[in-house]
Amino acid sequence: MQPIPENRKVSTGLAFFLVHSTQVGTGVLGFQRIISQHAGYDGWMSVILAGAFTQILMYMMYKMLGTVDGDLVSINSFVFGKWIGHFFSFLYSLYFSMLVITIIRSYIEVVQVWMYPRLSTFIFSLFFLLLTYYIVNGGVRTITGTAYLGTILPSYLVLTFVFTFKYADFRNILPVFDHSVKDILLSTRDMSLTYLGYEAILMLYPFIKNPEKSLKFSQWGLFFTTTIYTVIAIISFGFFAPAQLDKTIWATLSMWKIVEMPFVERFEYIGIANWCLIILPNVCITLWCSSRVIKRITPIKHRNTLIIISILCLGVLTFVDKRDQINMLNTISGQTGFYFNFLYIPLLFVLVMVVKKVKKR
Repeated sequence: MQPIPENRKVSTGLAFFLVHSTQVGTGVLGFQRIISQHAGYDGWMSVILAGAFTQILMYMMYKMLGTVDGDLVSINSFVFGKWIGHFFSFLYSLYFSMLVITIIRSYIEVVQVWMYPRLSTFIFSLFFLLLTYYIVNGGVRTITGTAYLGTILPSYLVLTFVFTFKYADFRNILPVFDHSVKDILLSTRDMSLTYLGYEAILMLYPFIKNPEKSLKFSQWGLFFTTTIYTVIAIISFGFFAPAQLDKTIWATLSMWKIVEMPFVERFEYIGIANWCLIILPNVCITLWCSSRVIKRITPIKHRNTLIIISILCLGVLTFVDKRDQINMLNTISGQTGFYFNFLYIPLLFVLVMVVKKVKKR
């Protein structure tokens, strides 16, 4: 792997925003119903437990990246050799592309259901991908700036949940440990799918200054995400009765419906519009990772791989139009991400440590 010029790298502390912005997307709008299906109102513990697992996986990823002094492609080549390693890297490129499609299509569905039922999926996807291409084409520094703004500017939305306290009964979460360990673990698995995206650090690592020192910032990013999800989960469990939550697809948006201000009547419209700024860095980072992997394993220029993948994503988005298709897309993306993160990465970590010892001998 060729060394990355210093003028293309970002500051160590900005790893916080790169990690956090990849985890917050449309999943925040409706994860409460998913985690309550198995663990009920003990689901908030699953949020914390899944966040703890991401911390362990992040440590594993940094350990591997420091060992090979490269990125995901370097790790796969180090363990499996060039050709088999490139094959596994290509699978990750497909996975990142699938995340791009899932994020955009899920957001479009929210807009179509809550605001504009006749919104064209193709037109919105086209303009959104054009904006994403423009940002990604500017390099990692531009993407990082978008991640920073996408975290800071919409942060005021957290304050709007104060309006729910008047109607919430936090005794709903009692008694604690009302479900079995198996149910809590199943809920943890479901919650882990909402946390997907932090594995982008496997490709971003070489573009961070003093990357070995950025682990603590990446872990702080994970901790911040876990805190936000936990707070929203507890507020939702206090606000909704179990029967209500079971039938509420987008619980976060439903809570925004009670927000009353003198200058705005339907605050959920503002929330949905602001959410576009939140998912923008999410899409930019995953699209960059997908195109970067292809650039690393083929002689094709990065700009060309970016155009090809964007066009392919646009084509798939155009045909994913029905509710059952969107559900299937989310299910496939979630399960694929679960296997790649919670099975492949620990296995890869063990193999890297073994190969490192063998090569030393």
